[in-house]
Amino acid sequence: MCAIAGFSGDLSPDLLERMASVMAHRGPDGEGVWHDGEAGIGLAHRRLAIIDLSETGRQPMTNEKGGAVITYNGEIYNYRELREELLRQGRTFRGGSDTEVLLHLYLRDGPEMLSRLNGIFAFAIWDAEKRQLFLARDGMGVKPLYYAETSKGFLFASEIKALLQAHEVSRTLDPVAIARHLTYLWSPAPETVLAGVQKLEPGTAMIVRAGAVVRHWRHYEPPTGRVSKAAISPHEAAEKLRGHLDRAVERQMVADVPVGAFLSGGLDSSAVVACARHHADQRLQCFTIGFEDESASDYEGMAADLPYAQRVARHLDVDLHVITVGSDMVDHLAQMIDHLEEPQADPAALNVLLIAALARAHGIKVLLSGAGGDDIFSGYRRHRALRLEHAWSWLPGPARQGLATMADQIPTERPVLRRLRKGLQYAGHDGDARIASYFFWLGPETVNGLMAPDLRAATAPSKLVSPLAESLADLPPTASALDRMLCLEQTFFLADHNLNYTDKMAMAHGVEVRVPLLDPHLVDFAAGLPDEMKQRRRTGKWIFKKAMEGTLPNEVIYRPKTGFGAPLRRWLRHELRPMVADMLYGEEMESLEYFEQKLARRIVVRAMGHYHLERFEVY
Repeated sequence: MCAIAGFSGDLSPDLLERMASVMAHRGPDGEGVWHDGEAGIGLAHRRLAIIDLSETGRQPMTNEKGGAVITYNGEIYNYRELREELLRQGRTFRGGSDTEVLLHLYLRDGPEMLSRLNGIFAFAIWDAEKRQLFLARDGMGVKPLYYAETSKGFLFASEIKALLQAHEVSRTLDPVAIARHLTYLWSPAPETVLAGVQKLEPGTAMIVRAGAVVRHWRHYEPPTGRVSKAAISPHEAAEKLRGHLDRAVERQMVADVPVGAFLSGGLDSSAVVACARHHADQRLQCFTIGFEDESASDYEGMAADLPYAQRVARHLDVDLHVITVGSDMVDHLAQMIDHLEEPQADPAALNVLLIAALARAHGIKVLLSGAGGDDIFSGYRRHRALRLEHAWSWLPGPARQGLATMADQIPTERPVLRRLRKGLQYAGHDGDARIASYFFWLGPETVNGLMAPDLRAATAPSKLVSPLAESLADLPPTASALDRMLCLEQTFFLADHNLNYTDKMAMAHGVEVRVPLLDPHLVDFAAGLPDEMKQRRRTGKWIFKKAMEGTLPNEVIYRPKTGFGAPLRRWLRHELRPMVADMLYGEEMESLEYFEQKLARRIVVRAMGHYHLERFEVY
C-alpha cells in the first residue's frame, strides 16, 4: 500500500520528486524515483511497508535484466500462490514482496495477468521492449488512480495533488462534474471536478505509448445482473456465505505488520471481525467512534453505533479503542478537504480520518473494513423502497405522477417523512429512469436550475443522468430491478463515493484499508443469489443475517439500519450554524460564478432551519 506517480512524455525528471513528496502521507516508510530520459518515462513511489519490510521491497522495482519497471499501490492477496507457480516455472526472486510477483507475472503473461489477481491495486509497468506503459486498477475500484493528458505528455498518480505539480495540468473546473456532485454527492468516473484530470475507472486498464493513450479497456465487469441465479436452499447459501467470508478474511490478513479492524457494531464490520479474530496472530485490535451526545443521532433517524460496537467487542473478546468526538470534529474539516481533493458531503469521511489516526497511534498500519456488504447483499434503504414499489407501481402514469407531486409537499423535519418523500419523489418515472432516480440527492432539474444560466445547456438533466442510464442499458434485459440497482451501487456509488473517501482518509495517516466483503469470490457468490435471499419483505441482507446467526448476537444482526455518519443536521442547525453562515453567505459564495446565487442560498437556508433568513433576500 503506497502512493504512485509517473509520466510518459517530454516532462522534467524533477517533477517525479515533487509528485512523490506531496503524497508522503500515503507512504511514510520510503521513497524512490526512476527515470529514462531517452524513453521519456518517469516513475515515482512512496512506500507504506506492509509485506516484505526489507529493502528488496523498495519501488520503483526493476526486473533483473532491467527490461521492465513497476510502481505499485495495493495488495495482492493470492501472491503467495502465484509466486509458487512462478517458482515452479523456473523464475527467481530477490525478495518476498507481492510487487515482485506482479512484475514476473507481467513478464510472463502481459496484460492478461489481470485475470489472475485477487487483490486491491493500482499500478504502472514500463515495458522497455514494447516501449509502452501499462496501467491498471482493481475491479471494484478500492485503490484510486488519476491521470491527465497534456500537451507535453501523459501523467498519472494516486492523488490529484500530485498531478497538479505539473503546470501543464489544467486547473479549470468542470461544471458538469460539479453538477453531478450536487446530483449524487459524488461524480461518476472517469470525470473529476477538474476538467483536465480523470480517474481510471474501476476494473479498467490502459496502454500509453510516447505520451498518448493508445488502448483503454475494461478487464472486469461487476457480475451482478450478468450471471444466472443459483438454485440453492437458504441453509446451503448461508453455509457457503460463511465459508466465502472466512476465506476472504483469512486471505486479507496476510501482512508482515499487525492487522486491526473497524468495528461500528453493524452487521458488516462485526462479521468481518468475527472471522478475523480466528486468523489473527495476536489479540485483535478494533477501532470505532463515539459521540459526546449520542442522543443527537435520533435527529438523523439513526441508532447510535457505540453501544453495539461495545456489545460485539465483549461478545467476540476483542479490544475496542474508541475516539469520542463532538461538534469540535469540524476542526478537522480543512485536513479532510485537503486529502479528499474533490467535493464530499458525507460526514463519514471525518469518522474514517479520526479512526485512522487512532489506529496509527496504536501502531496499526492495516485495518479491515466492512465496506461493500450493503452493495452486494442489498442493505440500503433504497433497495427496500425498490422492492416495495409493488404497492403502487401498477398505477397508471398520471396517478404515479400525482404521487410524486404529493411527495414534494411532504415535510422533511422527521426522518420517516424524509424517507417517504424520497421514496415517492420520482414515482412518475418509468423503468431504468426510476432506478437511477434513487441515487439522486438533489433532482437533476433542481441542480440544472442551480447552475448559472450560461451553464444550463451543458448541465441539462439528461446529461447529468447519462452515466447511470448508459450503465443500465448495458445490462441484459433479464436482470431484475434489484440487480440493476446493485450494479449501479457497485459500478459508481461504491468506488466513486465510499471507497474513495475511505482510501483518502485512511491514507492521510498512512493506514491501509482492506475490504474482505469485496473479495471477488464473495462478490460472484452474492451476484448468483436470488433476490429473495437479499431483500425478504422488510429485511435487507437477509441471507447474510441468517448466516451470522449463532456467531453474532441477534440484537446486533437485526439492529436498526444506520449509516456510518454523524449528526450533521443537528450540528448545522445548532453548533455549526454560525460557521456555515459565515462561509456560505460571505464573499466566497458571491464569487462562485457557477451557480445561480439566489436559489443556492435558498437551499442552504432551508438546510439550516431558516437560520439568518432575515439577512438575505432569497425569495
